[in-house]
Amino acid sequence: MTFSNVGRLDADADAQDVSLAMDEDAFRLFYDRTASPLLSYLCRMTGSRQVADDLLQESYYRLLRATQRFDDDGHRKNYLFRIATNLVYDWRRTAAARPLDGAAPITDGNAGAQPPHAEQRVEVRSAMHLLKPRDRALLWLAYAEGSSHGEIADVLGVRRESIKVLLFRAKARLAGLLRGSSSGGRRS
Repeated sequence: MTFSNVGRLDADADAQDVSLAMDEDAFRLFYDRTASPLLSYLCRMTGSRQVADDLLQESYYRLLRATQRFDDDGHRKNYLFRIATNLVYDWRRTAAARPLDGAAPITDGNAGAQPPHAEQRVEVRSAMHLLKPRDRALLWLAYAEGSSHGEIADVLGVRRESIKVLLFRAKARLAGLLRGSSSGGRRS
């Protein structure tokens, strides 16, 4: 299900007499800054561009409907990623029997050009998909998004003191998977 019809947001808000959390200009600025990183995060978490697009729209819809007040855009961004993470967990629970192999491939748009170290990227991408969703989220938020330990804790709903250990373990699992794939076999 997608929520691309802006009229629906207004109709829902009128029907429930709830105002949206942001005005249109503020939302456009926030969306422009956060949509690409969030979509990348969702693609890595789900393995499917189509599912990621749907969850992206649902994440923004839920953010706009949130009654919580935010201190700043950083707090709002963390809350958005928290919504997206919970949506991924919900999606995984409902799709537990569905393998990732049937998902649409994620492409960067440069189909003809092979980036340097393309083979290593494929190995890392494959290994990331073998990780548990929380490990994948930890690594993505820390190293792709550059989030602080506090921000990661807020997004994933774990204690801040646990992040360092959880990241260490996630990196160790990823390294083990990469060692297994480089020796010709995959570990599960």
